[in-house]
Amino acid sequence: MLWTRLSQHKGRVSSGGGNHRGSIFRLIVGTAILNRDNIDHPTWGQGNNAPKTIRTEEISLERQVSNVLGAMQFLCLSVPDAPGPNSLRGHIERNAIALLSNFGREPLDPPSTAWLGRHCDRERICRSGLWNSNHVDERHDPLFLRTLEQAILAMEREQ
Repeated sequence: MLWTRLSQHKGRVSSGGGNHRGSIFRLIVGTAILNRDNIDHPTWGQGNNAPKTIRTEEISLERQVSNVLGAMQFLCLSVPDAPGPNSLRGHIERNAIALLSNFGREPLDPPSTAWLGRHCDRERICRSGLWNSNHVDERHDPLFLRTLEQAILAMEREQ
């Protein structure tokens, strides 16, 4: 399931394209590219699906989005519980985002001046320095770092 969701964001290896209508991440990265390059693309982000002619017109931008997302690094942390707002994985996600976010405070570790997210049309992304809107205005619970450490140690023991 994880790899399926990640591939929806990254796009198709065969064509380099993707579907921004199926991934909010792709949508906001594409919008940031359009804003950065001062390009008007009237069909981008319009509707939940599009006919083949429109998707063909969008393929160049979809490929650019795939290139940006494909260059990103990520780390997977095994948290073996069911997803949900009260789950351990939800607790770690919320607190990690809150810890790393620059939203509403003096940035501790600001993104580079070249970070594409600076061109995003979503204030919470621009100001947080993260490709995320949820939890960026929250404060982290310092005790979550112990929970995170325990999850990392459990994963190391499994390897």
